[in-house]
Amino acid sequence: MTKMNHVTETHENNVKWPKDVGILAIEVYIPVMYVDQEELERYDNVSTGKYTIGLGQKRMTFCNDREDIHSLCLTVTKNLLERYNIKPEEIGRLEVGTETIIDKSKSVKTVLMQLFPDNNDMEGIDTTNACYGGTAALFNALNWVESSAWDKRYALVVCADIAVYAKGTARPTGGAGAIAMLVGPEAPLVVERGVRSSYMTHAYDFYKPDMLSEYPVVDGPLSIKCYFSALDKCYNRYKEKASKTNVKRVESMYDFNGILFHCPYSKLVQKSVARLYYNDYLKKSDEEKRAIPDVPDVTLEESYFNKDIEKIFLSASKDIFSTRTEPSLWLAKQVGNMYTPSLYGGLVSYLLNTETENLFGARLGLFSYGSGLASSFFSIKITDDRTYGQKLRNLVSSLTPLKKRLEGRCKVSPEEFEKILLTREEMSHTVPWVPKSSTQNFYPGTYYLVEIDSKHRRIYNRIHETLN
Repeated sequence: MTKMNHVTETHENNVKWPKDVGILAIEVYIPVMYVDQEELERYDNVSTGKYTIGLGQKRMTFCNDREDIHSLCLTVTKNLLERYNIKPEEIGRLEVGTETIIDKSKSVKTVLMQLFPDNNDMEGIDTTNACYGGTAALFNALNWVESSAWDKRYALVVCADIAVYAKGTARPTGGAGAIAMLVGPEAPLVVERGVRSSYMTHAYDFYKPDMLSEYPVVDGPLSIKCYFSALDKCYNRYKEKASKTNVKRVESMYDFNGILFHCPYSKLVQKSVARLYYNDYLKKSDEEKRAIPDVPDVTLEESYFNKDIEKIFLSASKDIFSTRTEPSLWLAKQVGNMYTPSLYGGLVSYLLNTETENLFGARLGLFSYGSGLASSFFSIKITDDRTYGQKLRNLVSSLTPLKKRLEGRCKVSPEEFEKILLTREEMSHTVPWVPKSSTQNFYPGTYYLVEIDSKHRRIYNRIHETLN
């Protein structure tokens, strides 16, 4: 990475901020093992297409007992520092977004401090609320860089989770992964200031009350209703804020080049695009509404599970979904729900599946959701300043090997997958613990668990080969 020049912009009331604060670099780590969703359908004795069509999923990544939330975060953080040649002392803030809790007191961030032995002057800690923690960590990093507390160093945001479910209908919606983002000024991916909107409320749609289990308690119908309700509110609030700022006025979905979502499973994202299309429809004049006939006249509350509305707007939004959102679902279909990294996996997918020259000047709308619940809608403006062009090309180029890595993963049978999850259940409440699984197929640069001692202390090692 090149050194920051600390260029500032002057705004109203003579307030000065660093210029173009946003995402400078992204690193992705996906564990090496996956189970095929078609094979899982047959193993679970469900109807053909229940997971592959009904959920829109192809493969699901998971971890054996050699990996945990610490090892995932160690891997993605170290890999980013090495790939972008970032010195540990150049990081002034490090925050972790995760809901994978293995200690009720000690944060994952403190474990990552092993990577910064000579830099212990570093703000930030863990942020937790279901799948939203990564976005909260990103917002905190942006706020820090734009504040009087900023010391001219980079902020580093780490999002990681291991999503597993008890045997049953929710298990195919699991996944695992980690994403790290370097935040600072003069970024190719600028998070637009003054327009992000949020919606927070109390709900028991998805929660994890059992501290001895990785498995959540899920109210499926309530979770979907909460997701759509949060999307409605955040999207419309974003449009209101955008109309009052210097950001380009947003009147409909068509004002975004890409629209990205937190993705529990791909089919829900397709329905979310239809949901936004419905929101835009409701704002139209009676004359404009005639272009979409036979829309039921129901309240917003009644619309969440109205199949006629869903069908009409899935059809009406088909083109905008295929051009503005579907390119962002590549990683989700291959990996599953990564929880906190999910939305940013969508960002990575969009960057990789769009010609770089077409990225310049694009505006992306992003919806982040975490059960319980916390949600936000915000936007990223990809630089159209060609002086930042090489930064954008370098960012995309650094992500390109991800496709090859995913194709080279190890497929595991559903039978073996189930055995591995049983081993993880045992691991969650047994000390001391020496992992039973092999690291033979792990990628170079991967951290792995060596042991958990009788005092629950975890020891890690790293596969020391060339990172690619």
